[in-house]
Amino acid sequence: MTVKAILDAKGRDVVTIAADRTLSEAAALLAERKIGAVVVMNGERIGGILSERDIVRAIAQDGPTALEKPVSAAMTPKVRTCRESHTVNEVMQLMTQGRFRHLPVEKEGRLDGIVSIGDVVKRRIQEVEREAEEIRTYIATA
Repeated sequence: MTVKAILDAKGRDVVTIAADRTLSEAAALLAERKIGAVVVMNGERIGGILSERDIVRAIAQDGPTALEKPVSAAMTPKVRTCRESHTVNEVMQLMTQGRFRHLPVEKEGRLDGIVSIGDVVKRRIQEVEREAEEIRTYIATA
């Protein structure tokens, strides 16, 4: 199973934000869309990623005034990405090693989607269930 299969099932829409928007605006966007992270764009390129955790850390450090700061002040600027050819297991490994829950997908240097740990786990469970059913069928017909 690949990232392409996940994106084909869930869609390729990605919520993005500009680096100069405020953390307050980003928090409102996350709440409105019921998501955990937004990709920060620098023109047509990925400039960073901002998660709920990043906002919480900024508030813990600077108090409520952190919400007036630009997204660029709290975002993670060095973003790991994957391609649609990556397997679910490869993506799980990247997320586990990097300790992050959202992974943008790039295609030909452009943002083409995003996968979350929830997407990956859901797909992996489906894969395991399918394999178990194939084994049961094989045993029953052997």
